[in-house]
Amino acid sequence: MISNWLSAALARRNIHYGWAMVAVTFLTALITAGTVGAPGVFIVPLQKEFGWTTAEISSALSIRFILFGLMAPFAAALLNRYGLRNVTLSALLIVVSGLIASLAMTKVWHLMLLWGVVIGIGTGMTALVLGATIAARWFVARRGLVVGILTASVATGQLAFLPLLATLTDHYGWRVALGLVCTMLGVAAFAVLMIMRDRPSDLGLRPFGDEGTEPIAAPPPNNAPILAAALGTLRDASKSSVFWVLFATFFICGASTNGLIQVHLIPMCLDYGIPQVQAASLLAAMGIFDFVGTIVSGWLSDRYDNRYLLFWYYGLRGLSLLFLPFTDFSFYGLSVFAMFYGLDWIATVPPTVRLTAQRFGPERANMVFGWIFAGHQLGAGSAAFGAGLSRTIYQTYLPAFFVAGALCLVASLLMITISRPAPKPAVAPA
Repeated sequence: MISNWLSAALARRNIHYGWAMVAVTFLTALITAGTVGAPGVFIVPLQKEFGWTTAEISSALSIRFILFGLMAPFAAALLNRYGLRNVTLSALLIVVSGLIASLAMTKVWHLMLLWGVVIGIGTGMTALVLGATIAARWFVARRGLVVGILTASVATGQLAFLPLLATLTDHYGWRVALGLVCTMLGVAAFAVLMIMRDRPSDLGLRPFGDEGTEPIAAPPPNNAPILAAALGTLRDASKSSVFWVLFATFFICGASTNGLIQVHLIPMCLDYGIPQVQAASLLAAMGIFDFVGTIVSGWLSDRYDNRYLLFWYYGLRGLSLLFLPFTDFSFYGLSVFAMFYGLDWIATVPPTVRLTAQRFGPERANMVFGWIFAGHQLGAGSAAFGAGLSRTIYQTYLPAFFVAGALCLVASLLMITISRPAPKPAVAPA
């Protein structure tokens, strides 16, 4: 298997195989996230070809967002039981199958079934939980940096491919652009098959930063029922007020990013006479700034109080959303918004993950974060549908942007209600 050869080759250069895992996970998350972001380019072409309203198309995307989030806690249980490579390959196969079938869709219910249910389940089988699991299993040192890199790949992937997809859609139609997405997913599946391994012990290694000399033995197989493990974690976590604050603020995070900007910014720009390719380039620029902002956020979350980081992140995001309608959608105004908002796009994830681990323990952190991420996607689904409904009824997206900005300010205030964790008691010397 190529992973054994690659591990030996990297070891000769004093490079830990964990960084190969980061690379293949980064590629997979980047392409999968591009699949999630692609429908924002297809809203107007679908309206023209099939006569579907913005609200109808947004309903399918809302279903996808919600399922993507609700799958997160179960994705953690699936990864623990069946392994990283098996679950990731299965997820990619489901997504590709749904996209290929959608090339022949003609009815709204086809769109809801394929782009809503099938792709929602497929992308949700890995979600952000895959990156968190890679960081926990393969790294002792640099975990915050790894979480930042892999989180950045998700948001960047949702935006980076949009100019290319928009260009293909304008010249050759949305089906050609969708075919390119399927090809990229095939490349990601091949890379996962060849390189991804479940644990360092599979290659006779210890996690990066672990100074031991002998490989850590793999834990016994996890045969706990998936549903019971996920629901049991929710039952225990829901007794904590910290869980509900993180859930509510992440709900607002999803409503102000994926469900609003990712889905509706391009159609909104078209309302103001901005061409689709130019609007997609604006989102791609946000992806570049987000990549920097999220990695820096991971670095900061290792060094500063995560509550106050989130206070500033949500507050500044809210101000940027309230500012957007007053830019007159000029080149200068949109450029400032893209830079400012992009740096804050998904910078909330590293400090939220760290707060979750601090308050609920490292053993259950990925399961609890899965439920918190479900709140993120419930917010995204609500915003995707609500903004589409606003456009259909009021012929404008502006009410949705004002509501999202105000909610971000509420999230900022909620973060400072979380108390500082109690200090651990000192251990008396023997």
